[in-house]
Amino acid sequence: MRLFLAGIVLVGLSSCNSNDDWGGQAIDIPGITIDGDIDCCSAEEALQVYRFLQSVKIIPELSTVVDGQYNVFAYSQNGSFHVGYNDIFFVATKKKNGNYVKNFNVTGLTPVMLMTKMNMKHSTPVAGSVESFNDGYLAVKRGWVSFVMSSSDSGSWTLGYNVEVLNSNGSVETGITVGALPEGQSWLKSFKVGSDTYYLSLVNPNDWQTGTNDIRAYVSKKSEQATVPYAQATETFTIDIDPRMPDMGNHTSPNNTPLLKQKDGSYKGSINLTMTGLWRIHLTVKDQQGNIVAGGEELSSLYWDVTI
Repeated sequence: MRLFLAGIVLVGLSSCNSNDDWGGQAIDIPGITIDGDIDCCSAEEALQVYRFLQSVKIIPELSTVVDGQYNVFAYSQNGSFHVGYNDIFFVATKKKNGNYVKNFNVTGLTPVMLMTKMNMKHSTPVAGSVESFNDGYLAVKRGWVSFVMSSSDSGSWTLGYNVEVLNSNGSVETGITVGALPEGQSWLKSFKVGSDTYYLSLVNPNDWQTGTNDIRAYVSKKSEQATVPYAQATETFTIDIDPRMPDMGNHTSPNNTPLLKQKDGSYKGSINLTMTGLWRIHLTVKDQQGNIVAGGEELSSLYWDVTI
């Protein structure tokens, strides 16, 4: 599958504005004469996309063909999903020549779990929108889903989305498997404020190392209708963190900063981890007036677990 994907990407790279400049040198692929494809990215952009796609893996069941003319491919870090936060990336290409299409839209990202024994359905936190995440990757769209539980005999997940590519429309709805996180990892927790339930999704801590790390998270609010994806909360919180090592007498580490809301709706702070092992990140959530609404006690029962 990766060889097939690489072939598609290389076609797109070689046929997309093949005489554009890149790195101060002209790119000229012998035998490629396709020019003037205004829907396509430049050769430099195509190379950036190609390099990016080497760091992710395709999810075949979420990929599709639109109107017989366009391929839409979906990717995640490992080609699979796990409990908690997962990035999902999308790329569209023209079937006739493999060229990337810069301007396409993915909407309606909808995960739903069927609880078979209870005969009920529910959703989970999702990104507010699927969009280009970097000016250098206009042909790659990013969204995310934070799964509240894994697939099992008692519950199964489906994931769907709608896509528009150059005025042609398609959709996908398919079963997926969501795996459990390894022992020592717990990246999604919930808390209640009155009758409302909120979810704290920790973003990709598997990249952390000893020393100071950026820490990023999303706060989502459970929908009144259980099957509607849980949108990012409009309220503004402050999330204080207190990292401890439960296997080492709950010693802490200095120089951590709270997670504060950013323009994109995410929450960002910094965390200092002094050694490898299991870190339990105790959380205190405050509202905009500074009132504690969740956690707050010493060794708060609201926490993420991360093992580095």
